[in-house]
Order: sequence, then C-alpha cells, then structure tokens
Amino acid sequence: MLSPVRLKLLISIMVAALTATFAVLVVQTGPAAAHGNVVGPASRNYGCWERWGSDFQNPAMATQDPMCWQAWQANPNAMWNWNGLYREGVAGQHETAIPDGQLCSGGRTESGRYNAMDTPGDWKATSIGNSFTVSLFDGARHGADYIRVYATRAGYNPVTTPLKWSDLELIKTVPNTPAAQWTRQLSNGVQIDIPASVSGRSGRAMIYTIWQASHSDQSYYFCSDVNFGGAGEPTTPTTPPTTEPTTPPTTTPPVTGSCAATHTVTSQWSGGYQGEIKVTAGSAAVKSWTVSLTYPGTPPIAQAWNASLTTTGNTVQASNVSYNGALAAGASATFGFLGSGSPAAPALTCAAT
Repeated sequence: MLSPVRLKLLISIMVAALTATFAVLVVQTGPAAAHGNVVGPASRNYGCWERWGSDFQNPAMATQDPMCWQAWQANPNAMWNWNGLYREGVAGQHETAIPDGQLCSGGRTESGRYNAMDTPGDWKATSIGNSFTVSLFDGARHGADYIRVYATRAGYNPVTTPLKWSDLELIKTVPNTPAAQWTRQLSNGVQIDIPASVSGRSGRAMIYTIWQASHSDQSYYFCSDVNFGGAGEPTTPTTPPTTEPTTPPTTTPPVTGSCAATHTVTSQWSGGYQGEIKVTAGSAAVKSWTVSLTYPGTPPIAQAWNASLTTTGNTVQASNVSYNGALAAGASATFGFLGSGSPAAPALTCAAT
C-alpha cells in the first residue's frame, strides 16, 4: 500500500498529466480559413469565374477564351473556389515549398485542384500602364502579415513559358496591415488597392502576388496576366466581387422563421442542369445555416460550391462554409450545384443559429 505522501504525489502527477492533455486538445483546433483573390488585374482563376461563372457550359468559351476553357474542363472547382488558392505551413519559405513551373497553382495545392493555372498559353490579359493598381479582396477580413507584388522580367513570355522564380522581380511590399486598415471596407469583406509601377515596359507579362494572411500560416498565390502599354488601366480601382457566382435575380418570399430557402434552375443542357439555392435570414442575424433538400427519388446533385453537402437517402443537407454562414437580418447567401438529368425541384427547409 502506498504511503499518504506517495499517494498524494501520484495524484498530483496524474492531475498534471490530465491538465496537459486537456490543454493540447483545446488548442489543436482546425485552422481558420481566409478566402480571397486578386480581382484586378484579375488572377487566372478569378478572371475565368468572372467571365464565365454564370455560363460555364457555353461551348463558345473554347474559341473565345481557350485557356479558361481548358481550366474549366480540367477542374471546374478551381473557378468556383476562386478564393481558396492557398498553402498551409510554408513558414515564409515560398521558393522552397513551390517548385518552378508550379507558381500559379501554389505548388499544386489542394490536391491539384488548381493545376491548370500553371499551363502556359494565351490567357486573357488585362491592359495596364507602367503605373497600375493591384486590388486584393479578403472575404474573411483577416488582413495581411505582408503582401508581395512581383512583375516578370523583360523578355519573359507567359504565352509560351511556365513561370519560374527567376522570372520574377519584386516591385512592391506591403507590411503588416490589419483588415480594419485596408482600403475599402465592404459588406462581404475588405479590399486593399496597392499602387505599383515598373519602368519602360511593354507587351505581355505577368503580375505575381503573394498574400500572407494574418490569422495563421496560410499563404495565397495569384498569377495575373497583363499587357503593358495596352489601352491602359481603368481610372478607378477594380470593383470587388460578391462571394458567390453571379446568377439571375430571383424573387424571395417573406421569411417567417430564422431563414428561408428558394430553388432556381440557372441553366440547362442535355442530360444535366445548374441549380442555385438562395438562403435568406429572417428578422434577426444568423451565424450559420443549414438547408435540407428532399427529392422524390435519388438526389441528382453531382457537385456543389459555396456549401458543404451530406446525403442521406433522398435528402441532401447543405451547410454554409466558413465565409458565407454569417448573415445580417434579411441578408442572403447562395450556393450552386450541378444536377444530372432533368431539373427536379426539391422540398426545402431552412434552419439557422
């Protein structure tokens, strides 16, 4: 039998061990997600979403915008998730973490979702002068530890050559800047407009932006195709995006509970269609929402964006993602999906907290 002194010592050790274990469990939560992109000059995947997000099945894209066409064919989620091109845990070692030829995809991040961004070709280029503005949108209001803006060196041709680190020269650094100090405070995030300049440049080039988000070690990488000495940049900064793909307006019925949901078919083709669910908060603000879609048979949904889905039987539960769950009273968010077969209107219920 243990003596009272040894028993007391053993209990103290066990309590300390349990306390340490509990502390580890408390701090090891999942990383918070920041989401954003360079909206001007538009990055490759944001530009493809901006031009074709509401009409991405249009075969005219193949001839009018062939580089976007190959990107949509390779992985549509690279455009629907235009605000998620980042890597975790780089610790500032960008050139070590991302090999040459993979700069535009963030080193083939997110299981290769953005690989098509690395493909050299005649991407749509924004015409800018030698003095221009880089507009970075942050939908999660996390701000920046730093932002670095690079321009490709004279002689580099993005139409024929994959981007390497040696092709870049640093032209602008923005130091630690909290979201509250960004240029524009918006209803769906913040935007910073960064003045930059080069000297004596003309012709095709690329602007490369690294955004180190402040909330965790999360690094974002953006390739923007430009044409120096073209028509010149607009006199006003780029208009910030909404957080969802642009869709035709719909009439929303009065909300009687915490939230309401409506279903719309936004486009249709042989064997499939694109649908949208609009979620509207009631008379009070909400922090999160869940929509249940109940179909008469097997749910037709093949893929979705701006929501997380789980399916049980003939019911699909769609929950908000990190950047579109909080809604002011009467405000709305949307998520979209691709369905197989003919359009089917589900029975909808909405719950919010």
